[in-house]
Parts: sequence; structure tokens; C-alpha cells
Amino acid sequence: ESLHEIQKQVNDLWQNLLYPVTRGNETDGMVYATCEMKPSSKIDADKPQVTGQVLFRQCYSYGRLEAIFYLDGFPLDNNQSSRAIHIHELGDLSSGCDSTGGHYNPFRVNHPRHPGDFGNFLPKEGKIRKYKTNLFATVFGPYSIMGRSVVIHEQEDDMGKGNNKASLENGNAGKRLACCVIGISNKNLWEEKLSEVMDKKKR
Repeated sequence: ESLHEIQKQVNDLWQNLLYPVTRGNETDGMVYATCEMKPSSKIDADKPQVTGQVLFRQCYSYGRLEAIFYLDGFPLDNNQSSRAIHIHELGDLSSGCDSTGGHYNPFRVNHPRHPGDFGNFLPKEGKIRKYKTNLFATVFGPYSIMGRSVVIHEQEDDMGKGNNKASLENGNAGKRLACCVIGISNKNLWEEKLSEVMDKKKR
């Protein structure tokens, strides 16, 4: 019990030092974040020009992370492969998506067990519309993904089963198509996109 209390105090300390998001600031204890996706300046013009948002929501301070992937610009044909999406270490877009560093891997474990290994997403009619829950990444505390980047790759993630070094680092997911930097947001965009994604799921 005392360990649990110490952990809570450490979390509170990190929360107050690093990110000015307080509990009950009209969001019912939820912390919201957004990432405005843009094509990498380093990709060829004939590659998919992906835009949209990746949105995050998490209940302070022990809730599990939820995410909405709301992305456009993929080829319209439905015979393409899935695309890998990962959290990368840096929020540096000075050299397109190539300057975002490797996968965010604070625990130095093999892929696909990094906190931001979101897996593969299959575009339909040129779009990805996906709501995911119970993710391992977090928006607060010492391992926060705030200020880091989300990267969409050209290929499918082999989930660490490629029998080579790159597979255990990045899933052999190929070039970086698009990326964005994660920042704190209000809840309006989340609510708007979630209702659209859930409505599309019902149809």
C-alpha cells in the first residue's frame, strides 16, 4: 500500500513538473493529445501523401491510453498491404520523418514490445479509421510520449518475426511516409472524430 502511494506521488511530481495538465480541468480527469499528420518532406512524389490526425486520450493518472487513427491519402485500391504505425523517439521534423530517431524504446526491449508499437493498419478506400484502447504508451509520467512523434511506414510490420536484426528493432516496416509531433489538446477534436469513427464502424 505504501509503495502504491509512493508511486502515485512520483507520478504526481512528474505530472506537475513536466506537463501543465491538471485533473478536473473541465475534462473529467482526462488528458487529451493530438498529432497533425503530414507527408515526409523526404519521400518521392509518387508515394502516398498521408494527412490527418492521430488522437490520444488517457485518464489521469492510472488509466490506459486510447487512440484514434484518422488518416487519409492512401491508394484507393483495396489490394494494398497494411501500414505500420509507431511512436518514434524524437519530435524533430527538421529532416522530414528521417530525423525522428528510432522507435521509442525506454525499456530497451525487442520490437514489437516497445510502448508505441501500434501494429498494422489496413487502409480502406484510401483511409484509415481506427479506434484502439488499452495501449501501453502513456501521455504522462516519466515515460510520456508528449513531444515525441508518430510515424507511418510504407510497409507492413513483420512484428519481430523477420529473423534479422532490423526485425527486432523496427519490424522491417520500410520508409517513413508521414509523421507528426504529439502535443496536448482539448477534448473537442477527440469527441468529433470518435463519433465519426464509431458511426462508420456500425455501418
